[in-house]
Amino acid sequence: MPFVATRAGRVFYEQRGTGVPVVLLHATLHDHRDFDLVADRLAARYRTIAVDLPGHGRSDPVDADRAADAFLVAEVLADLVDRLGLAPAVLIGNSVGGFAAARLALDQPGRVAGLVLVNTAGFTRQTAVSRLTCRVLGIPRASRWIFPRLVPGYMKPRNDYDRAIAGRVQARARTAEGARVAAALWRSFAAPAFDLRADGPRLAPPVLLVWGARDTILPLAAGRQTHMAIPGSQFRTLDTGHVVFASDPGGFLEIAEPFIESASRNKAAGKTSDAVHRNR
Repeated sequence: MPFVATRAGRVFYEQRGTGVPVVLLHATLHDHRDFDLVADRLAARYRTIAVDLPGHGRSDPVDADRAADAFLVAEVLADLVDRLGLAPAVLIGNSVGGFAAARLALDQPGRVAGLVLVNTAGFTRQTAVSRLTCRVLGIPRASRWIFPRLVPGYMKPRNDYDRAIAGRVQARARTAEGARVAAALWRSFAAPAFDLRADGPRLAPPVLLVWGARDTILPLAAGRQTHMAIPGSQFRTLDTGHVVFASDPGGFLEIAEPFIESASRNKAAGKTSDAVHRNR
């Protein structure tokens, strides 16, 4: 099985196809299988890499003395892109996966051809309610009891596949290790460094925001805030929950594929232009 060594241990990835790299990054306690309904079609044109975040899926557990938080996820993404030689890549990130993708684009813009951020985290204003939610779900015992009950609300499953995803996440959330990982992530969501709103104007790659309008964790209002925080971003909505590409794969691909093609073409044209200037 393909793994890459990172600062958080071995990270599993599933690779299909050839061409411009497209990296798929899932949400808290989900795994790379969330993307199965869109990965094959993307792989017909692109080198498609679906990743299990650290402490998730087939990736190694995160050491007990280390926080499996959003910042570690972002650092591990940088390791993966570097070790697999993926740059420049189009990154499709859902929720905390979107935060990690945006963080890489801010820190190393040359490695990112485009961002498809799906019900992404990191660009919304913290409120008293959201801070309390993060604090409560940041306690493993509380997360183990509450998080499984949140899954049907934010997923809004509409087909057998996303119902299976919801079941896997609920089962994972009820384990001690799942609760530990989820709690570490929720604690980090309230950290000042998780708020990327001020950095939105610095995002150099093109950005497509795809939002499931029925999400209860990051509702449509959060999508509008994110759109405002990232000047020039495209904003599209679908009538789904949090994991848009599993609930409405056809609708998602109809929106995402033209963007990926455009971002890839523009990045390639930019590299060609730079090479011409260097050789003059």
